[in-house]
Amino acid sequence: MASRQARSSSMTVALLLVAAAAVQMLVVDAATATASPSASAKKRPVVPAVIVFGDSTVDTGNNNAINTVLKSNFPPYGRDLHIPGGGATGRFCNGRLPPDFVSEALGLPPLVPAYLDPAYSIQDFATGVVFASAGTGLDNRTASVLAVLPLLKEVEYFKEYQQRLAKYVGPDRAKHIISNAAYIVSVGTNDFLENYYLMVTGRFLEFSVGEYSDYLVARAEEFLTSIYKLGARRVTFAGLPAIGCVPLERTLNVLRGGGCNEEYNQVAREYNVKVKAMIARLRANLKEFRLAYINIYDAMVDLIDHPEKLGLENVSEGCCATGKIEMGYLCNDVCPLTCDNADKYFFWDSFHPTEKVNRFFSKRTTEVWLSLLR
Repeated sequence: MASRQARSSSMTVALLLVAAAAVQMLVVDAATATASPSASAKKRPVVPAVIVFGDSTVDTGNNNAINTVLKSNFPPYGRDLHIPGGGATGRFCNGRLPPDFVSEALGLPPLVPAYLDPAYSIQDFATGVVFASAGTGLDNRTASVLAVLPLLKEVEYFKEYQQRLAKYVGPDRAKHIISNAAYIVSVGTNDFLENYYLMVTGRFLEFSVGEYSDYLVARAEEFLTSIYKLGARRVTFAGLPAIGCVPLERTLNVLRGGGCNEEYNQVAREYNVKVKAMIARLRANLKEFRLAYINIYDAMVDLIDHPEKLGLENVSEGCCATGKIEMGYLCNDVCPLTCDNADKYFFWDSFHPTEKVNRFFSKRTTEVWLSLLR
């Protein structure tokens, strides 16, 4: 378990981030994609839709519509998203997120719209929809930290979506879309870094870190069972990344030289083992449930250890501002320190990957998902 000193440092920085955000609230590149948007439109779709749940790793703009300081619908976010519907959409990235690339690879539109975005309608959502909310977690208390959508609310929106879809395309077609869609779930990092280790919800008093991992895996099992009962049949579920290696945690790890927080990484590895066992159990118990685990952790560590594989030059800091603590409103268009070329960086801000890295990770997700069709 992390020392009280490390937790206190984390909590202090988190409070500074929120305070700065409140103050500041007052005052893709298509040529490098695997296929162009026009080519995608002509391609026969492999699936009828892509449906997404989770946190900021997959939120394409839902937080724009809720009262939270955790937003990214302003420059320089989205500065490299040069396709129709692009710009600062609310994606925590300089460009596209993994669901966008998966959607395009499966023959669907290159951007998957956020369910709460008023610019889109059920016509758009019929081929792809994102219910994710940046800052949320498997634990409902995690969502309360920055007042974002809890995972249970994402499921409620999924139910509402099904009703709207049935009215738009008819009950039979809606059932076909729901049962044959590609489901992507990415959540869990915030439960540890934003909740447990910040000591803001009291979970650290209720559980040891191992017990909390068990608690989260149980919540994940409940969530996956709930969307199965609502019709989901082919789902990819991402494990935790190397959470101790994100720039913010490196910055807070000053007492250990500023490198990756290996204690946090060990927690992620142990959690992932439990997730894989849970997934195997659900696959055995739920008929026709094709559920696959996405190993983000090993892919991330390998890329950090061997950045030359993707032509990266910086894997420890973000491109935006100093790249050490900034995200959300602290990553803004005023800071003169933001890098010129995000393709040289693993991280866009102090927490989230660049579009280039998202594209790289999405290839594996697409491969795993396609294997579920066999």
